[in-house]
Amino acid sequence: MPKFRDIQLEKLFEGVSIIESFPEYAYVFNKESKLLLWNKKFETILGYTREELYLKDAYDFLEESVKDENVEVIKKIFDEKQELTLEQNLLTKSGKKIPILDTANYALINGEEYLVGIAIDISNQRNLEKKLKAQILKTNHLKHLLSAENIFLQKELISNNDFTDFIGNSQALIQTLYKIKQVAPTDTTVLIEGETGSRKNLYARTIFKRSEWQQDPYISINCLTLDKDNFEKDFYNSLKEIFTEIDKSEKGKFIILNRGTLFIEEIQEMPLSFQLRFHEFLKEGKITVKGSSDVIHFNLRLIISTNQNLEEMVSKNKFSSDLYYRINTFPIKIPPLRDRISDLPFLIEKYLIRFNQKFGKNITRIPKRAMTTLQEYSWPGNTRELENVIERAVILSNSSLLKIEHLKNDNKNKNVSLEEYERQYIIKILELTFWRIAGDKGAAKILGLHSETLRSKMRKLNIKKP
Repeated sequence: MPKFRDIQLEKLFEGVSIIESFPEYAYVFNKESKLLLWNKKFETILGYTREELYLKDAYDFLEESVKDENVEVIKKIFDEKQELTLEQNLLTKSGKKIPILDTANYALINGEEYLVGIAIDISNQRNLEKKLKAQILKTNHLKHLLSAENIFLQKELISNNDFTDFIGNSQALIQTLYKIKQVAPTDTTVLIEGETGSRKNLYARTIFKRSEWQQDPYISINCLTLDKDNFEKDFYNSLKEIFTEIDKSEKGKFIILNRGTLFIEEIQEMPLSFQLRFHEFLKEGKITVKGSSDVIHFNLRLIISTNQNLEEMVSKNKFSSDLYYRINTFPIKIPPLRDRISDLPFLIEKYLIRFNQKFGKNITRIPKRAMTTLQEYSWPGNTRELENVIERAVILSNSSLLKIEHLKNDNKNKNVSLEEYERQYIIKILELTFWRIAGDKGAAKILGLHSETLRSKMRKLNIKKP
């Protein structure tokens, strides 16, 4: 291979030793879109000699129809210093088209700017997609494959069609709904743990609707909205609609909370001073209201939610350990949207139908790039954020195509090592195959690796299934 003009670049990549170990096509271009460094697989598939490849223009490997799009993408990479991904065809010297998933990232090395990328041959995936589309046309609806151990669970939950408020059939969602189905008929206290925007209130109401208490009152108290200085007063005032006064005496009123379900949202916001009294409330089944002689008895089913790690708060003395162990009877962790990306098409369709009706639009198509953008975003605001993004997109779109605004992953490292690139790409392919490793439809096949080799790489790169 010809000598590098930038000795620091050659030193950083240790010649070609690192990128030669990659199963993908790896390459490095300078800011003038000239090829400087590549691995043997990239050279072999293209059919050029080393001398022909050195300083060859990036656009020589692309179809004419996508050159303008790539000019825009490459400019964006250097301007915004971020990673971008395109699914397109790679042109060989003979004119053969090879479908690839091509991702490039900005790199600053010794004061010089470069574009570092990896391309994965997705020919097998394309063939798989064609077969899947044919099956969709036959059945007229999308069916996601589940691994053998989850088939019974899927049939039990989805065939009943009794979780109509929840969209999707990802493994994470199915397991959560299964827990709800188990605990809902009981009077057990449920602790719902989930990030902001994960619709914890929807899960709580679903538990209520599937319980024996569904004909009784359902009271929701959000600790975030209560006055911290008058928390206890506000808390019990919120329950007044199910108070029943028994009698009056010199000792004060005896009050009963009628049978019902109490949903306490974001309990981590409950003041420590009240947490101790609330624990007494749950332990004894009654409590004397502070500042009076009124005694309250209760008959309630308790559902509690939090967006924080309460166990960690307990260790930092920010939450009562007594209360935590009292309410942590049956914890349910709500999966964040980033852990159920396979549910995105279903959720997008739901929101698209709603906002088409709301704004009088007729958006029926989502460009591949837009869907890729949505799938690669980390969704810190979960389904609530997705709903907002789709609503804005519908407003901004003036044709049948959905226009998605730029979504910035703030937690993404813009300048990462080639080893980290390899890690990220393996994770992407595993997600595309629903973490299936072996077989014709597995990640190892797409990556061109033996399944055991892929497992070894996963251990080395600390890649674990969510």
